[in-house]
Amino acid sequence: MRLTKERFGGLLFLLLSLAYGYHATQIPGYPGDEYEPFTASTLPYALAGVGVLLSLILICSPGGERLGKESGNWRLVFALLGLMLVYGLALGWLGFLIATILFLIGGILLMGERSLAFACKVSIPFTLIFWALLTKGLNVYLEPGRLFTQLLG
Repeated sequence: MRLTKERFGGLLFLLLSLAYGYHATQIPGYPGDEYEPFTASTLPYALAGVGVLLSLILICSPGGERLGKESGNWRLVFALLGLMLVYGLALGWLGFLIATILFLIGGILLMGERSLAFACKVSIPFTLIFWALLTKGLNVYLEPGRLFTQLLG
């Protein structure tokens, strides 16, 4: 069995699914949950199982391009990883709305879009709609950020 790009990706996805499944076992259950058909860990178990199944299908599938050393735009990869790190650090201070808007604008500009106006036109409505769906539709609390709470009390 040759190591192809598809098999390597399937192997990485298998490891990710197994780790996700392991962490799903760490979700605490409430008393009486053993009698419920759907608990906090039901969906993570299902997602881990589907991920393992799909990755095994990908690993066992025939053919594909042989894995080799490829040249890539590693500078862009590390710039995007750095942007994700900055986003994670800024999220607590700036809050979801501002940090996500800045993250999306930065990502769009890093990917090669030259127009700041276009990046703003895409990132601001997307972030506001996503925020509204999470907070108003699903009733998920998103912290406004320490900067916002310190300035406005």
